[in-house]
Amino acid sequence: MSETMKRVLVSFVMLGIVCVATVLEHFHIPAVRWLSVLVASGMVYEMANRLFNTERENIAQHGLLFFVFLAWLVMLIAAAYYVGANARNMVLLLAVICAADIGAWFFGKMFGGDKMWERISAHKTWTGQIAGIICGALVSLAFGPLVVGNYQPELLWIGISVALLSQYGDLTASFIKRNLGIKDFGTILPGHGGLLDRFDGWIYVLPIVWWILG
Repeated sequence: MSETMKRVLVSFVMLGIVCVATVLEHFHIPAVRWLSVLVASGMVYEMANRLFNTERENIAQHGLLFFVFLAWLVMLIAAAYYVGANARNMVLLLAVICAADIGAWFFGKMFGGDKMWERISAHKTWTGQIAGIICGALVSLAFGPLVVGNYQPELLWIGISVALLSQYGDLTASFIKRNLGIKDFGTILPGHGGLLDRFDGWIYVLPIVWWILG
């Protein structure tokens, strides 16, 4: 089976899990919250595991950067717990992040263009970033009438902000991987890598949303 097919199949499985968790919320089971905490905890584990298996010379050179990033991920668990308490908010964030990720990948691959930060990530382009932001904003706008039941124009700015932050979370994860000398943080999601590879869009989004919600 090709890597692309694995990626698509795993994506559908993850979508199915989110749908099941959302349905459970209707029965007053906080599945979205605890699923979010589980994913964030897995991200922490993957980073800690990579640090444990990194050569001492590399740790000595970039140790502060790695441990600051690990500490940030630990804080992400708390952010996932509090933001995940509102299933609708968490599903909106997931939808925008996924739309931004897919839009950036698809249009960046289709149209190419100047690289954003080639030394950190060889495939990310400015075209892809702009397309990702537009896709995220459109999905956020559609969330109002489809889920909430009415049009909410403020969702446009939420979509733009979340899409932009998620892409810089992706770049941050790529920067850490480059300094660790690895391709992926894990292998739990065939075609995607690890949880930290797939959910790196959370890196800045969840803490900032948590701070805003207060």
